[in-house]
Amino acid sequence: MSTWMFNSKRTLVLLYACLLVVVIALAGCSQKEQLPGNAQPASDSGGKAGNASDKVKQATLIYHFKSSSLDPANDYIVLKAGVVETLVRLDEKLEVQPWLATKWETKDNKTWKFTIRDGVSFQDGLKLDATAVKASLERSIAASKSLKGALKIASMAAAGQELTLVTSEPHPALLSELINPYSANISVEAEKKMGTQAFNAAPVGTGPFKVKKFTPNVEILLERYDGYWDGAAKLNEVAFKFNEDGNVRALALQSKEADIATQIPAESVASVQKDSALTVETIAGLRVHFLLFNPSREAVKDVKVRKALDMLLNRESIAKDIMLGNATPANGPFNTRLPFGSQDPVQKLDIEGAKKLLEEAGYTAGANGKLAKDGKPLTLEIVTYKARPELPLIAQLLQSDAAKAGVTINFQTVENIDTFLRENKNWDMVTYSNLSAPRGDGGYFLNSALMPGGSLNAGNISIEKLTAVITRLNATSDVQQRNEITQEALAIIKEEVPHAYAVYPNVIVGLNKRITDWKPGAEEYYIVTHKMDVK
Repeated sequence: MSTWMFNSKRTLVLLYACLLVVVIALAGCSQKEQLPGNAQPASDSGGKAGNASDKVKQATLIYHFKSSSLDPANDYIVLKAGVVETLVRLDEKLEVQPWLATKWETKDNKTWKFTIRDGVSFQDGLKLDATAVKASLERSIAASKSLKGALKIASMAAAGQELTLVTSEPHPALLSELINPYSANISVEAEKKMGTQAFNAAPVGTGPFKVKKFTPNVEILLERYDGYWDGAAKLNEVAFKFNEDGNVRALALQSKEADIATQIPAESVASVQKDSALTVETIAGLRVHFLLFNPSREAVKDVKVRKALDMLLNRESIAKDIMLGNATPANGPFNTRLPFGSQDPVQKLDIEGAKKLLEEAGYTAGANGKLAKDGKPLTLEIVTYKARPELPLIAQLLQSDAAKAGVTINFQTVENIDTFLRENKNWDMVTYSNLSAPRGDGGYFLNSALMPGGSLNAGNISIEKLTAVITRLNATSDVQQRNEITQEALAIIKEEVPHAYAVYPNVIVGLNKRITDWKPGAEEYYIVTHKMDVK
């Protein structure tokens, strides 16, 4: 085992032990102070409210990212928490299905007519009709630049339960874009009464749960909305907590402070499974871990440097040693099991090949073995974050292998990666993670991460020939043709290396077995549901 891996695991063990002491200490505090509505904790056998109608049925979930706002147009969390809903949604096969719209039609991919589900009300009691949906979409488009660009809506008209959307150009991907959580339907009338600031702390939607209390970056306390159109939720309350430390999430599950813990560290899986009251769900997801390059930086603007760094990613070790088998080496942004994924072989670790490319880029090794150009050493800055505990380890592994090629990598760990990227440009690489095909199509990632102005394009990547291919994809409706055009885009990505794709991680969720009628989805969108229950 390499030194870097030994040190990382030793550090994790020490951290685990320290955190366990903290959790045990906290367990001595009053449970009623920690849980909403004085509900019984999961570890208290008296709290098995699923067997008695006079007891509150409550569950606690601990999520791996925190949110400072519940603005539905700029934060996914309210959809994940079951507060809001979109017109259409994905099913388990990643196919678009009706949700708040029961049907739709288009003859030219430009004019779309949606029938809004009848008998639905917002959590403030107002009826959901086409006028309400129109107002909600107008509000979301005004609040979210990325949604405006994704939907391309030129005009809207509402009559009863019929909503007509006209896009500025033929937009065959509109349906998949309406899966976007930012397009979720909210009560604009409620926002007018409450004021935007108060509304963004307790948005009013059509979902099975409404916000009881929101503590920014700490938790959302949810309570059942009894008027939910698809039948009242089985749970009375859900505590949706935030914690970006994977070890804390795993410990909260093991101490029975949480019933569900999302994205627990791979090294925690075995210990969690030793507890007969707990289980772990690990499923192949639609996410990719990758290096995001900053093309404005002198070194990585050179494609040969980017290709060398791509060669220095040890994908096999990431999947085997860091993810402990809970990931697959990546050969592009899309999982190879998807019909539009690349079938090219995965790039192997190639230190000598990387050295050769860096020499071609003008770098030479000094007496100390370190590469330099024009007297300047090749020193790169990589940024990582702990919400996904494997990412700092990926950065550390890359640092170790790059050093063997004469490249010095310094890395910085930040708390909120998206805030950091918005406010800083002095970085060369970021260990990043995105859902690359959350809507069952490659267009989402290509548009958001690789098109100029895209919502995930933190490096301001602009590749003219790639932009042309994606533009052609956006005007194509035939599925087979879209897959073929996506393959064209992948060939350009492989040539230009705007990103270096590492692995496709599994969705790893720890569960207390008292949770029933629930399992994680590959799309990672629909977490709190009206069907989930406790026993």
